[in-house]
Amino acid sequence: MAGHSKWANIQHRKGRQDEKRGKIWTRLIKEITVAARMGGGDPDANPRLRLAIDKAADANMPKDNVTRAIQRGTGTLDGVNYEEVRYEGYGINGAAIIVDCMTDNRIRTVAEVRHAFSKFGGNMGTEGSVSFMFKHCGQLLYAPGTDEDAVMEAALEAGADDVITDDEGGIEVLTPPNDFANVKAAMEKAGFKAEMAEIIMKPATETVFTGDDAVKMQKLLDALENLDDVQEIYSNAVIEQ
Repeated sequence: MAGHSKWANIQHRKGRQDEKRGKIWTRLIKEITVAARMGGGDPDANPRLRLAIDKAADANMPKDNVTRAIQRGTGTLDGVNYEEVRYEGYGINGAAIIVDCMTDNRIRTVAEVRHAFSKFGGNMGTEGSVSFMFKHCGQLLYAPGTDEDAVMEAALEAGADDVITDDEGGIEVLTPPNDFANVKAAMEKAGFKAEMAEIIMKPATETVFTGDDAVKMQKLLDALENLDDVQEIYSNAVIEQ
């Protein structure tokens, strides 16, 4: 199926993440620690941990850092005990925002998230206020120029839910969360390495922002992104560059 052009927006987001590599490492260490604590330290038996380790490799994180994070998660090395918490809210013009955090102090985290929302024109919502507008799924993104028919054939054979091509030729493969690791591995075996591969909250509909509203919305998202306890942000806002 076809979708509107989003490749430039995705690349822009990836570039912003790459600029914050030091913070990316910190987030990955938290994710690896929590994944190991919840599912054990064997990545072959823990898909969440395998995904986090793969992301760490993509971010050029030293293997010693990964090993220590796993050891902290499994309890063989002392460390901070993080918990996962999700906040929901609204941005400019009511755009939906989900903020996933890992924290050792919920009181601090909720205060910081609420402050960022209120300072930059948004407001916090209650639990479930916007999450119903998103679908939890795996997402693999392939650059324009990739063979659409070959990707579709490989993806559907691997168990993907859907394959979407945007107006620029970028290809998006969607999977059930639990099948993500297997589909990703099958796609790589078939010769297709994704530009981005992650388990996300995908909005059912999107709102395009331009002009002053786009600037305001980006400032809000940046403020949330820059909070130490924030791991991931999902929004139905598409900011035109």
